[in-house]
Amino acid sequence: MMHDWQIEPREYRRHEQRRGRRHAFERLTPTTTALVVIDMVPFYLERNDYAKAIVPNVQAIATALRSAGGTVAWVLPAIVEPSGLTEEFFGPRIAALYARSGGDGPLPARVWHEFEISPEDLLVEKTASSCFFPERCPLPTRLREREIDTVLVTGTVANVCCESSARDASTLGYRVIMVADANAAVRDSDLNATLHTIYRSFGDVRPTADVLLLINNSATKQT
Repeated sequence: MMHDWQIEPREYRRHEQRRGRRHAFERLTPTTTALVVIDMVPFYLERNDYAKAIVPNVQAIATALRSAGGTVAWVLPAIVEPSGLTEEFFGPRIAALYARSGGDGPLPARVWHEFEISPEDLLVEKTASSCFFPERCPLPTRLREREIDTVLVTGTVANVCCESSARDASTLGYRVIMVADANAAVRDSDLNATLHTIYRSFGDVRPTADVLLLINNSATKQT
């Protein structure tokens, strides 16, 4: 079950009038690009058919980008103890569920079982909604070590951790592309509100087919 995603025509027109083109980023360099896969773990996928449906798209991008010399980063919720704040906000039962949402065991084993993970991939945990928020996830440091300047944001939940990460990545100076049909929410309206916000103010929004074309075209030019 795939989301019926859209960017409203008026938003496309707005950027076309401002910058002379629909999409902010018309090319990318695979070796300085990272696919960031957020919270694709059983806790979220077992409860959401939309999240299950994006697995093939995320895997296709991971395979293409890896083959072109890029980075694939798997981001998982860290196992934490519920805080007084989370218990106050969510209630004790739900706070405890979220605190264990990342699962147990080695990081690769905690990622949804349909994904292929390679030894060169990054696997990190986050202790906040955003994996780019300072001191809450090692991802920005690991990406700097690889001289990454562009991030492809995918995963779930689109309007929570994915949007938070995309906003913070933009603030940190990354070129952000949110992959429209490789992000999952609970409702189409939730996803589309996030896509609207990101496209309007924080980055680009592209479907998987466009992203694969960008990767393949760039890889061809490098050979």
